[in-house]
Amino acid sequence: MSSRSEWAFFLNCKVLRCLRKVDKLMIDSSCLTWEGQQYQGKTAIVDKLKSLPFSKIAHNITAQDHQPTPDCCILSMVVGQLRADDDPIMGFHQSFLLKNINDAWVCTNDMFRLAIHNFG
Repeated sequence: MSSRSEWAFFLNCKVLRCLRKVDKLMIDSSCLTWEGQQYQGKTAIVDKLKSLPFSKIAHNITAQDHQPTPDCCILSMVVGQLRADDDPIMGFHQSFLLKNINDAWVCTNDMFRLAIHNFG
């Protein structure tokens, strides 16, 4: 990927539609936290994404921030809205860490949450 914006778009759109390509973006030590549940490694991450209960998804990125880290990684935060199948539109937050390994950018850490407020 040539830019952080392209990566954010890719992670939020393409990954969910093209799960076969996720293993090219992750390494065996990659971690995903999805709604508080933790998964480690390409296989566990792909299995989780394949298990998501929708057949289509649309999204709109409303804000994104990116920072370089002292160890030459990129820390990114994305905020937006998504709509799965015919469900209502929901907000989401996603943070991820990109690292260049052997001239290829990989996602080592990814955290995703729907922006659902629980005032109980």
